[in-house]
Amino acid sequence: MRISFVRGVLFALVVLSVSSTALAQIRISVAFGPPALPVYEQPVCPGDGYIWTPGYWAWDPDAGDYYWVPGTWVLAPEVGFLWTPPWWGWEGGRFLFHEGYWGPHIGFYGGINYGFGYFGVGFVGGRWDGGHFFYNRSITNINVVNIHNVYNETVVHNDVHISYNGGEGGVVARPRPEEEIAEHDRHIGAVEAQTRHFEQARANRDLRASVNQGRPPIAATGRAGEFSGHEIVAAREAGAAYHPPAERGGNAPAVHPKDLPAFERPSAPNTGDANRDRKYQQQQDKLFAKQGQERQQLQQKQEQEHQRMDRQNASQAQRDQMEQRHQQQTQQLQQKHTQQQQRLQERQSPGRRK
Repeated sequence: MRISFVRGVLFALVVLSVSSTALAQIRISVAFGPPALPVYEQPVCPGDGYIWTPGYWAWDPDAGDYYWVPGTWVLAPEVGFLWTPPWWGWEGGRFLFHEGYWGPHIGFYGGINYGFGYFGVGFVGGRWDGGHFFYNRSITNINVVNIHNVYNETVVHNDVHISYNGGEGGVVARPRPEEEIAEHDRHIGAVEAQTRHFEQARANRDLRASVNQGRPPIAATGRAGEFSGHEIVAAREAGAAYHPPAERGGNAPAVHPKDLPAFERPSAPNTGDANRDRKYQQQQDKLFAKQGQERQQLQQKQEQEHQRMDRQNASQAQRDQMEQRHQQQTQQLQQKHTQQQQRLQERQSPGRRK
C-alpha cells in the first residue's frame, strides 16, 4: 500500500508538471523568420484590470504567410495574473513558435522588445498590489480620470524591433533562473477574447505581411476583437525594410498538396530501342497518373478536416495542430513521389540496362 501511495503521488506530480508546461509547447515551425515589429502607439486603457498584450507576427499555413495580431487590452483572467507574450525562436534550422500564457509571474519570451513595458525581460508597465492592478503612467497610455491606480517609474530601454530570438540577426537571450521557475507556475492559455482576436486577425487579408509589407493598417486595438472604430491604431512605420520569403533564406514548405509544384516530367526516352522506350513512357504515364490521384485524395481528405473544424468551431490551437499535421502529410507524400520517380529513372539508366 505504501508503494502504491508513493507511485500515486509521483504520477500526480508528473501530471501537474505536464499540465503547467503544456501551454508553452511549440505548435508551429517555419523556414523563415517573421518581419520586424512595426512601430505604433498604444490605445488608451479601457478600464481597471485590463492588461496590455503586445502585438506579434503569427503564421498562417493556408496563406503561407505571416500575419499581424494587433496589440490589445485584455481583462486578466484572475487577480494577480500577468501575460507572458508568445515569441519566435531559431532552433534546429527552423523558426519555432512558443505560445503566450497567463500566470502569476512573467516567463521567458525570447528577450523580444515588444514595447509598452515588455522590453525583453519581465513587465514594467504595471503591477498587482492588494488585489488591484496599478499602471505605470510613464509607460502605459491611461486616462487618470477613469483610472486612479497609478504610479510613475521611468524605465530605460533600447528601441529595437527584432521579432525573433536566435538565428542570423535575432535577439541573443537565454531564460533567467526566475523565468525558468515561472515556466512551472499554474498557467492559463489565451482567454476567449484573445482567441477571437487572433482568429479575426488571421481572416483579415490586410494584416498579412506580404500585403502590408510589415506595416499593418491595424497595429493595435482598444479592446480585443474590435477591428473597427476610433480606438484602432495603424502602424506609423515598419520596424525594418520588408523582405519577401525568397529573400529570407528559402520558401515556406508546402502545407497542402495544392501548394506543391507541378510534376516535372523527364525528357522522352531515346535509347534506340523503340519497344523499351515505349514501355518506359507507359510506366512513366501510369506513375504520374497515380501520383496525381494520390495528391487529390490527400487534398480532399485535408479539406474535409478543415470543414469539420469549421463545424466544430475549433480553437486556433486545434487548427494550428491540424495544419502542422497537414504539412507533415504533404511533405511525406512529396518525398514518397520523388523516390518513386527516381527509382523509375534508375531502371531506365544506361548502367541499369546494361
